[in-house]
Amino acid sequence: MKAFAGLLFGRRARLRWIHLILGGALAMPYVLVGEVVVGPATGSQHVFEEFPLQLLSFAVGLPLAAVTSLFPLTRPLEAGAVRWLCGVDADRLVYGPARTRAAKGRTAAWFTLHLGFGGIIAGMSLAVPPFAAVLIALPAVAGLRDTRLGLPEVLDHAWALALAPVAGAGCLVALAGCAAGSGALLAHWAPRLLGPAPEDRLAQAEARAADLAVRNRLARELHDSVGHALSAVTLQAGAARRVLDTDPEFAREALAAIEDTTRRTVGELDAVLGVLRDGDAPGTGPAPTLAADLDGLLRRVRAGGLRVTATVGTDPAALPPVLSREAYRIVQEGLSNALKHAGDGVRVTLRIAVADGHLEIAVENPLTPTTAHRPGGGHGLRGIADRARLLGGTAEAGPREADGTWRVHVRLPMKGPV
Repeated sequence: MKAFAGLLFGRRARLRWIHLILGGALAMPYVLVGEVVVGPATGSQHVFEEFPLQLLSFAVGLPLAAVTSLFPLTRPLEAGAVRWLCGVDADRLVYGPARTRAAKGRTAAWFTLHLGFGGIIAGMSLAVPPFAAVLIALPAVAGLRDTRLGLPEVLDHAWALALAPVAGAGCLVALAGCAAGSGALLAHWAPRLLGPAPEDRLAQAEARAADLAVRNRLARELHDSVGHALSAVTLQAGAARRVLDTDPEFAREALAAIEDTTRRTVGELDAVLGVLRDGDAPGTGPAPTLAADLDGLLRRVRAGGLRVTATVGTDPAALPPVLSREAYRIVQEGLSNALKHAGDGVRVTLRIAVADGHLEIAVENPLTPTTAHRPGGGHGLRGIADRARLLGGTAEAGPREADGTWRVHVRLPMKGPV
């Protein structure tokens, strides 16, 4: 019984009832226009007083409502009302204007149903409660039986008079049931008429894919720049602390490298956060490149105690900008990987060369107990693989038992993915 009462009078049912009343209010101007048409057509001057003519006016006004639903704001407004009042999930509705003919047809059908059901339920909501109240109060208020309210003659009988309150309560329950049923039907139809068509779903999927691509790109940028900076600064600070008393000059160089690393990282972080704030395309801002920033990168990691031997067999300035930028990030992550897992004082070999139309990058460092047990790699190695794949290249990372080294090897096509 409680569940049944909740279906008829619960919060969801009340909100849907309000939605129907709003539909009835929206239908009133169209009904008035219909009465202007029906009155002269039928020769009646009392359209407001004759119920059949009122229904006819209502029927004439609904097609007018369907025509006006073609305005662009109709679907967004109706979708918003359905979401908040009918309890339909937001992702099942479309909030943009109807563009295609099919979408406009579905919007017109929905608007007509909303106003049609709403007009009927609103009319019942105005007429039934006063009538039910009279029936409920009739046995207790004798004066009501003597008024000229147009009550049926059957109420003159004692048995009918005794049943009048039951009939009045039944009218109210029936009204609530009609409202709840109509609201449930509209909520069921709303996703079909106001929801996304196949072309809308395709557009949403493309938008989500683009958003995920931007998020993944930003995540890689943050990981590569901030993660490398933290690893480098940690080792640089440790190296400076160990030689502070014995080699002040090296300590000063390490502190200067920390200052330079943090300054550059803050600039890169501002650029990435600017993308998040302004919604610009990824890649905007002062992104570091192999041509402009490789020397500084090597200087900073060497200041942290990593002994890097770099062999660059091509002119970085001759590389395409996108390739130069991604190659810098790959080199940065390869060196950062060596910093984190091989430790300071380890000799690292970096080779950059062009062969067979590909830019080849190789970072090698001796195997240690930490690197030897990292078959899958971390987020950084996955980021290297993602960057290489997006450029149409390949990336390999893992231990080489033959010479006892950990090797990251990347091949990037000079002309982009094919």
